[in-house]
Amino acid sequence: MKLGSDAAPASQGGDGITAPPPGMGCLKPFGALLAVGLVLLAAGVGLIVGRCSSKPAPAPTSVSVLKPGPNVIVAIRDLAELASAEYQIERVIDLTDKQTRFFGLVETRDALLLVASGSVSAGVDLSQLRDQDVRIDEAKKSVHIRLPPAKILSSRIDNERTYVHTRRTDVLAERKESLETRARQEAERAIVEAARQGGIQERARANAQRTVEALVRSLGYDSVTVEVRAD
Repeated sequence: MKLGSDAAPASQGGDGITAPPPGMGCLKPFGALLAVGLVLLAAGVGLIVGRCSSKPAPAPTSVSVLKPGPNVIVAIRDLAELASAEYQIERVIDLTDKQTRFFGLVETRDALLLVASGSVSAGVDLSQLRDQDVRIDEAKKSVHIRLPPAKILSSRIDNERTYVHTRRTDVLAERKESLETRARQEAERAIVEAARQGGIQERARANAQRTVEALVRSLGYDSVTVEVRAD
C-alpha cells in the first residue's frame, strides 16, 4: 500500500510552487513596517543631533550713526587768565520730578540718580590789572604789584566719568527727557559750591602771588612785592 501517492507534498502547492511554511506569510509586511520605522527613527535622531550641534543664532547688533553738522563760532574772547588752582570733585545728584494724576489724587515720579565727576579751576584775571597796580623802581630794582582778587575761572563736567546710575519712571509718570540735562546742570553748580567751601579761591590767591613773584624775579628784579586787591 502506497501512502500519499496521489497527494501533493505539504511544502508544494497544487501547481508545484513551494508554499511558505505555516505562520511565515506575514513576515514581508512586518519587515517593511520595521524598515520604515528604522528610517523614521534615524531621521528623528539626526534632526535632534543637528539641532544640538548647530551654533546659536548671533545676537542682534546696533550701530550708532553720527551725522556731522556745520561748525558755528558764536563768540571769540581773548583771555589773560592765570589759573593757579584746580579741584577734582565727584558728586551724586538725586533728582526727582514729581507729577500728579487724576486731579491730584495720584502722585507719580520720574527720578534719576547721576554720578557726576568734574573739575573747578580758580585764579586771577590779569586783564583786570590797572596802571596803578604796578609800580617799578629801576634804580632799586624793585617791583610792587597788586593783583586782582582770585575767582572761579571755569568749571566743567567730565563726560567720560559722569554717568546715569539709575533711572526710575513710574507707570503713570511722564518720562522727562530734560531730566538728565537738569541733573548735569545741578552737578556743575554743586561742584563749584563745593570748591568754594573747600577754599579754592584762597589757594589760588596764594599760588598766584608766588607764581608772579617768581616770574618777576626771573626778569632781574631783586625786591618783588605781590599783593592782592580787596575789591
